[in-house]
Amino acid sequence: MAASVREKQAAALKRMLNFNAPPLKTTAAEPVWKVLIYDRFGQDIISPLLAVKELRDMGITLHLLLHSDRDPIPDVPAIYFVMPTEENIDRICQDLRNQLYESYYLNFISAISRSKLEDIASAALSANAVSQVTKVFDQYLNFITLEDDMFILCNQNKELISYHGAVPIIRCPRGNAAEMVAVKLDKKLRENLRDARNSLFTGDNMGASQFSFQRPLFVLADRNLDLATPLHHTWTYQALVHDVLDFHLNRVSMDESVGSEASPAGARPKKKNKKSYDLTASDKFWQKHKGSPFPEVAESVQEELDTYRAQEDEVKRLKSIMGLEGEDEGAISSISMSDNTAKLTSAVSSLPELLEKKRLIDLHTNVATAVLDHIKSRKLDVYFEYEEKLMSKSTLDKSLLDIISDPDAGTPEDKMRLFLIFYITALQPPSETDLEQYKKALLDIGCDLSPLNYIKQWKAFTKIAATPSNYGNSGVKPMGLFSRVMNSGSQFVMEGVKNLVLKQHNLPVTRILDNLMEMKSNPETDDYRYFDPKMLRGSESSIPRNKNPFQEAIVFMVGGGNYIEYQNLVDYTKAKPGKKVLYGCSELFNAGQFLKQLSSLGQK
Repeated sequence: MAASVREKQAAALKRMLNFNAPPLKTTAAEPVWKVLIYDRFGQDIISPLLAVKELRDMGITLHLLLHSDRDPIPDVPAIYFVMPTEENIDRICQDLRNQLYESYYLNFISAISRSKLEDIASAALSANAVSQVTKVFDQYLNFITLEDDMFILCNQNKELISYHGAVPIIRCPRGNAAEMVAVKLDKKLRENLRDARNSLFTGDNMGASQFSFQRPLFVLADRNLDLATPLHHTWTYQALVHDVLDFHLNRVSMDESVGSEASPAGARPKKKNKKSYDLTASDKFWQKHKGSPFPEVAESVQEELDTYRAQEDEVKRLKSIMGLEGEDEGAISSISMSDNTAKLTSAVSSLPELLEKKRLIDLHTNVATAVLDHIKSRKLDVYFEYEEKLMSKSTLDKSLLDIISDPDAGTPEDKMRLFLIFYITALQPPSETDLEQYKKALLDIGCDLSPLNYIKQWKAFTKIAATPSNYGNSGVKPMGLFSRVMNSGSQFVMEGVKNLVLKQHNLPVTRILDNLMEMKSNPETDDYRYFDPKMLRGSESSIPRNKNPFQEAIVFMVGGGNYIEYQNLVDYTKAKPGKKVLYGCSELFNAGQFLKQLSSLGQK
């Protein structure tokens, strides 16, 4: 299997942390100790990929923010990983003048301009530190990888995405932001291919793909093609976590339950502690279930819990053998025993594995319980099912006004999201009388109507709005009652929550990808522009076009993406053996954040 974008970026970072040389395969050699200096962008890129332990294993003794107060460590080399901004260059020049480190390895997240490079050279000369600036590299790593097949940009405003690999064929719709980005990207890649000194498509970054006949497809899509999906209430685990909890760069933060015991009379109420959990590639439960419907996740957590409870006696027995009753579980995995009898050897190897399993069960029990609290208190299953029916033009069993007016169904934000989906997907807008009735009901429960102002403008002026996006034959299928999670001993009290099963369907971005990837003729995509950066001359109409279906594609959403779209593309790819799809977006937002953007646009 070809390496994923996550593996490629992690390998590039490890190479950088080894002074831009391939990391040694053997672990016996002592690493060279060094410090890592990064800015906020560099921190965001590294944190989802490399844990503190991995940094330590690579010899990073300290990792510090560039603009923090740093003491001199004159006998240690420093690796910098920063954006080439004016402010950052000034601080690097200051570090050279203050002679903070033994040597400087400067790695810029995106390409540094010649003028800024000259500023560093001047500072190095005046500080008599030219020989200490050992290497300067453009890393082209200006993106954050969250999954094997998903990335976001770390600077939405200034930099285009740069990636190592084969030169893609670029397709995009006409007359929007995606087209503007495509034109600039095509120009950038053409310049890159003309420049023999540039390393983006040459050298060891390329491997065999430089000579491959299979070039990837790069689809630049515009958020305007589908404004309903970012507002949609969802039903899969990862998308729900992102929608209802504080989930950022693969870390979820939530209030820790402090127990039900009452505080003593007159005492201050207990503060809720914040607890953070990393949902990473090494978490097998997360990898298996992040795209599953929530009821399935709850049942799987319960199964894992039941299995572990059956093994608890074994854990107690192992602790007893090792003489560790009452010991802190976190310390046990690092214990080494001098007595290497068969029993102890077995216990030492088995216990850490069992305790790690328990840690993951506890993690997902806490996260899933927090998600379930939101589902039950806001009736998110009702919203999800109703919105699916709106988007698939299915028969509705309840009036929209009833849900909006129901004081027990959701927050004002939930109701606004539902109404906007109704408005966006309607073949005909509601009459002025009906619209006034809806607006009054929304205002009565405290909704801000600014997002509706923007959506009305969008509907009036966008060509796409003339033919509302087709969301396929979506809809959901209610199943029977829950089995494992309805009994009284279950961790999850699912009473009142619908057991909804998703039916596979393609969202607009997935359908567009399918048309372009499989070379299907379709009115929706026949007019898409075609760029081939390898063709250095000739107009777009005269460029010979690829006629074979593509095996690899990158879908990039200009204007922001979401986990619902990502999961839909993952499900599409699973049904297409041999195909590989990478999803990227200028930023990743949940429905609440998207609603705020619409609100600010509606106030202009």
